[in-house]
Amino acid sequence: MIDFTHFKSVISVVNHFNNEDVCKQTLVEVRWGDDVVCPHCGQHHCVRRTDGRFRCNHCKHNFSCTTGTIFQNTKLPLQKWFIAMYLISSHKKGVSSLQIMRDCEVTQKTAWFMLHKVRGLYGQSDEKSLTGTVEMDEMYLGGRETNKHESKKTEGTQGRSTKTKTPIFGMIQRGGNVIAMKVDNTQGATLMPIVSQFVESGAVTYTDEASIYNRLTEKGYDHLFVNHGKREYVRAKDIHTNGIEGFWAHFKRVVFSTYHCVSKDYLQRYIDEQVYRWNTRKWSATLRFEDMFKKACKVFVKSCDF
Repeated sequence: MIDFTHFKSVISVVNHFNNEDVCKQTLVEVRWGDDVVCPHCGQHHCVRRTDGRFRCNHCKHNFSCTTGTIFQNTKLPLQKWFIAMYLISSHKKGVSSLQIMRDCEVTQKTAWFMLHKVRGLYGQSDEKSLTGTVEMDEMYLGGRETNKHESKKTEGTQGRSTKTKTPIFGMIQRGGNVIAMKVDNTQGATLMPIVSQFVESGAVTYTDEASIYNRLTEKGYDHLFVNHGKREYVRAKDIHTNGIEGFWAHFKRVVFSTYHCVSKDYLQRYIDEQVYRWNTRKWSATLRFEDMFKKACKVFVKSCDF
């Protein structure tokens, strides 16, 4: 079995995956080990054909090591995919499609496609729950009116307005993981069901003074808040929302410094990517690369919605 701890730099990735046969054999080892399983019927009665593909003796389907993965039907060498995956996993602030284009010698359109394929691996699980002490906050992306010409500025976009901004809601467990998602609005009727789904009843919740959080107590949560409007950011040493604010700060730096512009249609993919980076921030680049590699072998993207 391949030892991912050897991949400590891009050079080590290039040197190891130096031909297509090595790349394909690695996929076989990571995905199945010594027992190839048919991706069509799930049976183990598979044999290798002379052309390197496999045939299932049960359902009679032919398949390859890329069938049922994000690499299925790709025309690109697998080496370029693996290099791109390593770059994505090792850069803490993400990597742009233009950077992938230059490093992997592909077109910008192809690099963008590869990035979104990989981002599809980062989807957040609906089964996760936050316990203990949980901080909550919302942020608004876009709608920067400062540098617009006076004739193009939109009225009434200050504060929590969503006329030109996209709202994002986030929750973080103290000492644990973060969950964040794009929402239609930041009204209590929208956010409370999300809180009920992801935060266990009885948890201590810290928020700002926004009225949308007033129903947390009746929902079974201990609710404490700080009044940012009065410049109160910490109360009694541990009542604050600095944890989720720190995640927002990281997310904004990534968007503004790496991607510059993010479409509303794909915003959730970028959020999922940064949530994954935050939740694995204590991992090494090699461990994150290994995790991404295994996800790529197990996740099947049936169709591209971009």
